[in-house]
Amino acid sequence: MPVMRRRRSLSWPHSSESGDRELTTARVALVRRGLVLTYVTLAYNCLEGVIAVGAGLVAGSIALVGFGLDSLIEVSASVTALWRLYSDRDLARRARAERIGLRVIGALFLGLAAYIAADAVHALLARTPPERSFVGIALAAASLVVMPFLARAKRQVAVAIGSGALAAEAQQTMYCTYLSAILLAGLVLNATLGWWWADPVAALVMVPFIAREGIEGVRGRSACGCC
Repeated sequence: MPVMRRRRSLSWPHSSESGDRELTTARVALVRRGLVLTYVTLAYNCLEGVIAVGAGLVAGSIALVGFGLDSLIEVSASVTALWRLYSDRDLARRARAERIGLRVIGALFLGLAAYIAADAVHALLARTPPERSFVGIALAAASLVVMPFLARAKRQVAVAIGSGALAAEAQQTMYCTYLSAILLAGLVLNATLGWWWADPVAALVMVPFIAREGIEGVRGRSACGCC
């Protein structure tokens, strides 16, 4: 009987270790997927920024140049997300990267909100219409297709691993989709109806929502509700 009890006690740690191993394997796979998605986002935003700034300078479009500069903010957020993901294996580093990453991305949100507000107010005061640019229209349309897919996929990973920092970066990717829609709508409405003010007004409507995300992030909380 004592021998049987001893053998039974030895089987429990083995089962627990197997479960932990399966959990770790699943988490590693999720982190790898997050890394791939973040690298794709980083590459796309770099390309998007270069094209938007170049097309904006050629066309003399403030909206396009601003859209390209916004991509730099998104690149910074993606780099922060990569740091968070690479820190995932070590629990102490993971917790530290999560705290710092959430606050950094929150600060980037606030910077994005300030930029959009300043650019929109300037456009309204200067009565600056969005310039016609076929390259800009194509770029905005492409972002409307690519960015929602990346944002949803990254949010799924963020929820699965419980990362508010990655969720915030995914939300910023989604805001790029909204900005792309605003840019495209502004170009189309200005070209067809002469509504030059549609772009800056729509952008101003977004500012409070972006600022809220930034404030929550700086406070160390995720407004995305995943953790």
